[in-house]
Amino acid sequence: LRSALLLVQILECDDVILLDGGQDLGKMLVFPQETNTAHVRLTPSRQNLGAVTVCMRYFSDLTRPFTFFGLATPSYNNDFHIFKMPARDEINVDVRNIVLNFKGQDYQLNRWQSVCGTWDAASGLVQLWVDGKPSSMKFSTESNISGPMIIVLGQDQDSYGGSFDSGRSFVGMISDVHMWDYVLPPHHINNYRRKFTFPPGNVLNWNLIEFQIVGKVLIQEEQHL
Repeated sequence: LRSALLLVQILECDDVILLDGGQDLGKMLVFPQETNTAHVRLTPSRQNLGAVTVCMRYFSDLTRPFTFFGLATPSYNNDFHIFKMPARDEINVDVRNIVLNFKGQDYQLNRWQSVCGTWDAASGLVQLWVDGKPSSMKFSTESNISGPMIIVLGQDQDSYGGSFDSGRSFVGMISDVHMWDYVLPPHHINNYRRKFTFPPGNVLNWNLIEFQIVGKVLIQEEQHL
């Protein structure tokens, strides 16, 4: 790992690796096999959100359903959830367990792609971006996301922090996960896609992030994206 921005202590207990304090991950997470256990928990800096943008990069050859990103609270297991559907061109974004289906998304196998999801409680509007290509906007809810949050990469939370299903697990690589408490403007989403300058996430910042690895998840040098 690159030099940590804050002191990092690494503690190992069975198959759990805890990293206390924020650090510059600067690399990619590798999920090498289908399991119902291996995942990464990310620690957010907020517990009440009136808007959300999540952006991440992924590389996979999966053709079955899987979860890109899952945020759960005790009241809603899919409080903010980005999920790949069986149809190749369909991705769901769920907010407060309200499911929205977006079609026409250009999901590709064995290629680095970016995916961003946005939602704003002021309007209730949700939008999905894949490789900088926007979806139509759809209405979800005007209710804030609040409560103790569990954010998971690699598994689908069918209950708060658990009930994982190997058939919905992610297999592949993930990098550059950022989350904001506002709707990121389109030009910054485009900058993110092109790896130009953009404001780092203020809820999750890949360059200064707290996380916990459970099971077989590896940290590897970032490949050329």
